[in-house]
This record gives sequence, structure tokens and C-alpha cells, in this order.
Amino acid sequence: MNGVAYFQRMANYNAWANQHILDACAGLEAGELVAPRAAFFPSIIKTLNHILVADRLWLGRLVGVPERLALDAVLYAGFSEFRTAREAQDAKIIAFTEQLDADTLASDLSYQSMLAGAYTLPREIVLAHMFNHQTHHRGQLHSMLIEAGAKSLSMDLVYYCLEVDA
Repeated sequence: MNGVAYFQRMANYNAWANQHILDACAGLEAGELVAPRAAFFPSIIKTLNHILVADRLWLGRLVGVPERLALDAVLYAGFSEFRTAREAQDAKIIAFTEQLDADTLASDLSYQSMLAGAYTLPREIVLAHMFNHQTHHRGQLHSMLIEAGAKSLSMDLVYYCLEVDA
């Protein structure tokens, strides 16, 4: 699999895994989404919003329309509005990867960090980071969801591939 196909797969996997998280959240009592949790972003809804903020920041940089958002911004306090925004963002990420080509992927991206200054990195590293960042925080969400009473989720990449490629 070449780099472009890899990132296209990751975008689709990302949306699939996010659906599992969203479905689990939808099954919780509303109070569980805002209840204090032992995590860097101290609730389920705050962690969900952080992932969305980060995706908007990274995708904005990748498409050349950077956004300025605080990393702890709660863009959507209500779950139904959040879900709509998350699904729309996942569609944008998929659309971005569908128009990727090898030359673009191999090029560098210069951007302004929210916290530390200006950087230049290969676009493939930025994309890999965006997907890895989501996986990192989905793991935190998974733990918080179990604490809130949800069932354990099978959302590893291999499960996506077994389901989608079957």
C-alpha cells in the first residue's frame, strides 16, 4: 500500500472508530458526559471537543486555511450538536485524503504552533500525527466510557480492516 492509500485508509478507519465512540456516548446518561474524570481533559465531552479542535487545527493547516482555537475549547457542550460536527469533520478528513497525491504527501508543511512557534514538517508526518493524536485520546475516552458504564469497544485498526475488507 502506498502512502496515499495508507492515509485514505486511516481517514476511513478514523471515522469508523469515532462512530463507535459516538455510539457508546449516545448510550450514556447526559450527566456522564460532563462528569469529572481522571484524564487530561477532565470529562468525556471535553475530551471529545479537544479531539475535534485538534482535527480542525491540523486539517486547517493542511488545506492552507489555519484556524485559531484554544486546545481546551468546548465547541459543542450538547452531545447531538457535537456528534453532527464530529461526523462533518470526519467527512472533511476523508475528502482531504481522497484528493491527496504522492507529490503533495511528500511535500513539507510550514505552520504556526499554538504553543511553541513556527515549524516545518513533512505532510506525511503531520497526517500521521493527526491520526495518532486521535487514537491516543480515543484510548482515554474508552477508559472514561467504561468507567461511566459503557461496554468495552473493539475499535482497533485490525477490527476495522476485518469488518470493511471482509
